[in-house]
Amino acid sequence: MTALTLSTAGAATLRADALVVGVAKGAGSKSGDLVLAPGAEAVDKAFGGKLAAVLATLGASGAEGELTKVPAPEGLKAPVVVAAGLGAAPEKNGAYDAEALRRAAGAAARSLAGAKKAGFALPIASVEDAEAIAEGALLGAYAFTAYQAGENKLAPKDAKAGGPKLPLAEVAVLGAKPRDKAFKAAAERALAVAEEINRARDLVNTPPNDLYPESFAAVATAAGKEHGVKVQVFDEKALVKGGFGGILGVGQGAARGPRLVKLAYTHPKAEKTLALVGKGITYDSGGISLKPAGHNETMKCDMAGAAAVFATVVSAARLGLRVNVTGWLALAENMPSGSATRPGDVLRMYSGKTVEVLNTDAEGRLVLADALTRASEEEPDAIVDVATLTGAMVLALGNRTFGIMANDDAFRTSIHEIADEVGEASWPMPLPADLRKGMDSPTADIANMGERMGGGLVAGLFLKEFVGEGIAWAHLDIAGPAFHEGAPYGYTPKGGTGSAIRTLVRLAERTADGDLG
Repeated sequence: MTALTLSTAGAATLRADALVVGVAKGAGSKSGDLVLAPGAEAVDKAFGGKLAAVLATLGASGAEGELTKVPAPEGLKAPVVVAAGLGAAPEKNGAYDAEALRRAAGAAARSLAGAKKAGFALPIASVEDAEAIAEGALLGAYAFTAYQAGENKLAPKDAKAGGPKLPLAEVAVLGAKPRDKAFKAAAERALAVAEEINRARDLVNTPPNDLYPESFAAVATAAGKEHGVKVQVFDEKALVKGGFGGILGVGQGAARGPRLVKLAYTHPKAEKTLALVGKGITYDSGGISLKPAGHNETMKCDMAGAAAVFATVVSAARLGLRVNVTGWLALAENMPSGSATRPGDVLRMYSGKTVEVLNTDAEGRLVLADALTRASEEEPDAIVDVATLTGAMVLALGNRTFGIMANDDAFRTSIHEIADEVGEASWPMPLPADLRKGMDSPTADIANMGERMGGGLVAGLFLKEFVGEGIAWAHLDIAGPAFHEGAPYGYTPKGGTGSAIRTLVRLAERTADGDLG
């Protein structure tokens, strides 16, 4: 993992492979002119006060996501200066947006793969700014290289190794206050959360021949021992004995059986309990309702919700939050075989309700339903489920925004505000009562499919049926942002992103503070 330090060194004296400074589009009368952000003063001095002019000559505009590298002059210990675009400069005495700082730091860190150390001299007007820079840099430095050879065994012996570049080894944040308790705490939080997000990304990116329900449960068990989280694994025998018909029904076509994993972090002084439920389909073929060609290749990511829940519980433990956080990972492979659930089959769920399966590719709601019922039995103050649930939500909100549905408007609004605060794009969605009728079944209590239009909302209405009465509940459909297939940007890599984790961690922090929404 990338190391993090709050450096007391100045930008001119820091020994590093590169220095990162911020540039922006000028405001006011000089709108459009390139301006240097606070933190770049010493670097500009080394350039004789002409750094902005040099960068502008090279085409830099200060646009968000833009990076410009220049050789450092004498007077700087680092050999390279990286100018990271922050977008529009704030009005006089204004502060830069935390998400702009996070993305700039992430883009710069990503561009410095292979380097040992980089100093980040981006503008810091508050503790929150320092945390955003640290978090963005740590997330941007991520790379998944576990399956890439570090050496080509067939190459001549004198050939250079052709393996991937390792992530930036150390992030040094300049301009913070290393001896200040608030800054120290912010750095520790950034490191803990970023490390758990990156672990979740690793899980999402791991191929399904290596990540399956049993091996995922083993990862959770090991992490629980390391961080003081109690882990309970329900194997196939326990699921059968408990009557978890939804999880068993989805997993019965696979050679490797399903699991339900409970992770429990408790604090002796906690007054509230937050339950999190994650969809963990480690590979989704669609089952008998097989996905069409071109839709299977990324289905290893269908466990991103479970990865998010896992990361959040461990983050809460690492941060010592004064709240009880329980995570439920509903894990299964959805495969077609002679033993697989068929369209038309009826499953008896853990709640006792029966579900007519009209489409085996609508499997996420089945495993979540069992886990939601089980989580409800413990009467938490609130439940949030997280899932790559529907393509309909991607059609509605695109690839970078997750949808929020809830049985309580205030709770939904609170989660939306939290997501915005931490820099995750989300949007509140309704649960129209008229769509419920489409799931009426002549055979069972409910069908797992309803009207095609508004399919993401239909899925939310299905899940709502399995939430205990009187419990505040929200559903996050992260089908769009959980797995990024395009070119990396900001701190977002190609592949697994760790979507919703920052939102859930902040929700746990607010719950600990007595503000559940």
